[in-house]
Amino acid sequence: MSLSEARRPSGLVLTAAVASLLAGMAPAPAASDEAPLLQNIRQLTFEGRRAGEGYFGRDGGALVFQSEREPDNPFYQIYLMDLETGDTRRLSTGVGKTTCAWIHPAGDKVLFASSHLDPDARAKQREEFEERAAGARRYAWSFDPHYDIFETPADGGPLVNLTKAFGYDAEGSWSPDGEHILFASNRHAYSAALSEAEQTILERDPSYFMDLYVMRADGSDLRRLTDAPGYDGGPFYSHDGRRIVWRRFAPDGATAEIYTMSADGSGAAAITRLGAMSWAPFFHPSGDYVVFATNLQGFQNFELYMVDSEGRGEPLRVTFSDGFDGLPTFSPDGRQLSWSSARTPDKTSQIFIADWDDGEARRRLGLAAEGSGGAMTGLAAVPQTRAAIDAKDLRRHVEVLASAEMEGRLTGSPGAQRATAYVAEAFRAMGLEPAGEAVGFFQSFDFTAAVSLGAGNRLTVTGVETPTAVDRDWRPLGLSATGGSGPAEVVFAGYGIAAPEEGDHPAYDSYAGLDVEGKWALVLRYLPEDIPQARRQHLHRYAELSYKAAVARGRGAIGLIVASGPNAK
Repeated sequence: MSLSEARRPSGLVLTAAVASLLAGMAPAPAASDEAPLLQNIRQLTFEGRRAGEGYFGRDGGALVFQSEREPDNPFYQIYLMDLETGDTRRLSTGVGKTTCAWIHPAGDKVLFASSHLDPDARAKQREEFEERAAGARRYAWSFDPHYDIFETPADGGPLVNLTKAFGYDAEGSWSPDGEHILFASNRHAYSAALSEAEQTILERDPSYFMDLYVMRADGSDLRRLTDAPGYDGGPFYSHDGRRIVWRRFAPDGATAEIYTMSADGSGAAAITRLGAMSWAPFFHPSGDYVVFATNLQGFQNFELYMVDSEGRGEPLRVTFSDGFDGLPTFSPDGRQLSWSSARTPDKTSQIFIADWDDGEARRRLGLAAEGSGGAMTGLAAVPQTRAAIDAKDLRRHVEVLASAEMEGRLTGSPGAQRATAYVAEAFRAMGLEPAGEAVGFFQSFDFTAAVSLGAGNRLTVTGVETPTAVDRDWRPLGLSATGGSGPAEVVFAGYGIAAPEEGDHPAYDSYAGLDVEGKWALVLRYLPEDIPQARRQHLHRYAELSYKAAVARGRGAIGLIVASGPNAK
């Protein structure tokens, strides 16, 4: 296999070490870190197995949400809550699955997706109850092709079916003027002529074909807005209706990033680049920033983050609660935030609400006060640093280096250049002088900024006549060396993890009793299934592909083959 490198000059060697040292002295995040942004946190829903996706009406007086609370139906149904009285009533039929409700700007009707017209809806309910009782069902979202979008009067009444094409039609919301409905669908996958490979993907993962659509409020004038491979979903308009925010999954479903575009579908651009599972974005009413959920902190620990709507700065963390925090939405005045969280005593996911400090959010993101017309610019002033080591001095430097003005500090990026300039100025202010042969405090060097596949990559499997194709059947990892390896035996090494004993956690060695010297090691991605959360946290740091590759190399393997496990998404 072969890889080509892209190189570009960097800035300051010394700065990275200094920045790391300062960051290491910063206090660890705690739940109290939520206080500046989220105040008066309280739980809104209490009934049922779980509840989520709470969306405010335009006047802020009502919240529509989904909840599993019907005794004869294990799936979500749609409910409307009066936020003044707490009175709650069901709007869906009670049959089938429902999701993704939205209140019309006029407040007189509600939009949601439902599968109640599926002839097998009740049979699927019974089957779900049976599988849950047997302990065989792990929570996973259903892309049932019988989902359609309906509207119903807010005070109850007959449902109007707005989509009738076979396929998953859901995740819908009205535009701020109520004239259009934005939604996600994979309907084209069920009507188009698919290749054999595409048909296999559809059967395995129907979300791969999800794209964004828009139609008039009566269901007419349908237009498709996206056509990229992978799951495009969860779209919402900005408060003024000019922009759309949504999440786009990578084709393999392993990661997702937050995107925005114009309401007509033009100008699509990512505003996050976290390489994690980032989803459920929602605009602040000002349109200046977006709140979303991501598992950047760990595979099973989703937290809320925020990022400016242009993606200029690094996303900043909002919640600090172990477990699930996701599906955030702002009230129409931007003064409250609602979201789903498993911070309940029994760790079930319910809807919470808190007062939101927009001013503090803007300060952290480096945005001007609302209505002042722009973002803050310029390099932060270097605070005075005392001769003696002082925690307050260190904290001030850390706050500057971690601020939104610095953006992300990817090597060679504008944010890194601003950070290095700040550190150099701090050195001068302290009276330090450059060492060695450097011109000033800066030393340039080359580094690998990216890798891409070169020509001639091939993989031959003995005994298999059909040739394998790159990016269809296999893909070289970016950490691979350029070169080739001859035929050799393949040894299955489980998850390819070698973890030492730590505290109460015993050692874990996928290679125990195996001989991979001079052979290919075949390992599974991620972590073993169905192990306790504490054990997952212990093994998570040893589950990175780069670490697994290093372990295989250390055991004498000539190469590593990585495959997805039986439950990998």
